[in-house]
Amino acid sequence: MHTAEHILNRTMVSMFGCSRSVNAHIERKKSKCDYLLPQCPTDEQIAEVERKVNEVIDSHLDVRTEYVERCDAPPSVDLSRLPAEAGSTLRLVMVGDYDVCACIGLHVTNTAEIGHFSITSHDYADGRLRLRFKLDEK
Repeated sequence: MHTAEHILNRTMVSMFGCSRSVNAHIERKKSKCDYLLPQCPTDEQIAEVERKVNEVIDSHLDVRTEYVERCDAPPSVDLSRLPAEAGSTLRLVMVGDYDVCACIGLHVTNTAEIGHFSITSHDYADGRLRLRFKLDEK
């Protein structure tokens, strides 16, 4: 589920130009992420997010970690929300060439292990889009 969140975040950034989720609650059975957007995406755009996430999952990308000094993190990695106590060495998680971010969570070793991603519901209020999603075994 955590690796799926990384893929969802990159997909949202790519499709809508927003930042990664501003709030996330990741659980084994179901999860949710919030994004700040100027307008509510259409149902077609939500369906495209789901399709794109599954396309990435189905690409069987390797997921790997790398430790780097904070000053050597790639410019694409947003460090603005990292707490100061995170230290100077960061653990970067890379999902193939699709996404890279600083993270301490548990991840699969290949996206083929994730299963099928489904957006179960979404709502939009006051500039915040909440996506609820789950994973089903393939």
